[in-house]
Amino acid sequence: MNKVLLTGRLTRDPEMRSLASGKNVTQFSVATNEYGANGKERAEYHNIVTWDRLAEICGQYLGKGQQVAIEGRIQTRSWDDDRGQRHWKTEVVAASVEMLSGRRKKDYEAETAADALAAQAGAFESGGPVPASEPIPSTSQLAAEADEADEADEADEADDEDVEAA
Repeated sequence: MNKVLLTGRLTRDPEMRSLASGKNVTQFSVATNEYGANGKERAEYHNIVTWDRLAEICGQYLGKGQQVAIEGRIQTRSWDDDRGQRHWKTEVVAASVEMLSGRRKKDYEAETAADALAAQAGAFESGGPVPASEPIPSTSQLAAEADEADEADEADEADDEDVEAA
């Protein structure tokens, strides 16, 4: 049976990418601690790979320093580089990832702010009501918009005169 259970902290932010086949893959590393017989602590580092929807979730919600529990299997892959040298890499292919330390507050606040800005921009572009939290445009922005509107009106009037002359 090939089964791995790990609990540790991410050593770096996950790196997510999409393959040509359309599948998503996320890679990150987790540090675990091993305690020796004499009470000494030794860190061990594990490369983790997640696929598809789990990869999207890990890429979106995990960050360096977060504590996670991972269940998966060990996989060793090999490849030849440009110089013909063979390389081997052993990694854990995760079947499930559980966040033990929760979401970091600063990440949650940043995501909430970004979602609010995206919603605000969508409402503004669609011509819907602009919330009271919308910043007041500067005088130069208003002047530039007025100039653009005047130029558009002048172009429309010129088109109307051309139609009347014809």
